[in-house]
Amino acid sequence: MSRYSFTAYIDESGDCGFVFKPDGTGSSRWLILSAVVVRRKNEPKLVDLMRGIRTKLGAQPKQALHFVKLDHGRRTAYARAIGEAPFLRTISVLIHKPSLREPERFQAEKDLLYRYACRYLLERVSWLCEEHHIEGEGTGLAEVIFSNRDQMSYEGLRDYLRLLRAGADQGAQPMAWKHLDPDHVRAVQHSQLAGLQLADAVASGLYAAVTPNRFGDTEDRYARLLQSTFRRHKGVVHGFGLKFWPTDLDLLKTQDPHLAGLTDWLGK
Repeated sequence: MSRYSFTAYIDESGDCGFVFKPDGTGSSRWLILSAVVVRRKNEPKLVDLMRGIRTKLGAQPKQALHFVKLDHGRRTAYARAIGEAPFLRTISVLIHKPSLREPERFQAEKDLLYRYACRYLLERVSWLCEEHHIEGEGTGLAEVIFSNRDQMSYEGLRDYLRLLRAGADQGAQPMAWKHLDPDHVRAVQHSQLAGLQLADAVASGLYAAVTPNRFGDTEDRYARLLQSTFRRHKGVVHGFGLKFWPTDLDLLKTQDPHLAGLTDWLGK
């Protein structure tokens, strides 16, 4: 019997910087981390899904897809194909950096913001695994695979998770550690795994929904097409499939009026 019951593929959109220029340039206002979670037995379906997407988009059979490099029509078809896949679930953490308190903390320590985002994301991955583990399908453990980031210390990330597991920084809703082991967290190049390319599409699709383009417009169609994959707990998406930080959505909408339609694709 395989040790793993699930695989979580993780990628991000946005950056960890805090240089916000009045004209909208500089660092991204949002950092989004997304996980595509699939049962281990359904891994071949991910490969088939990506094969079908490449065919539909007119891409080469082994071409690595980058969501942001596609035109709107292909992005829409890509998001629709993911949204129609019944065998995967997605979880995302959306951080609005200008609203964070004490941003100097995250500026002072390299990768700290990214690690915080990982914690929020992996907590929710572990809860999903705990809720849906089937006896006889592995031990319940999820293998966590990140899209490799240049200059990121994944051993540092594993050490951070070990610290959390040791109880030094437990929150009110701690990780379900039976389903997540820091030693089973690794990074792979985006081009090598179908699951990482799907995670890129989810993170980038959500980024388009919350980030205005140079004309001040957002595009939430991708998010709407993806929403059937958002993890729900008792029918609720907010806090489970989509975690916003800071968590006061009304305040976020006040600060960013283009988020007024946010609840439409939150599934509320």
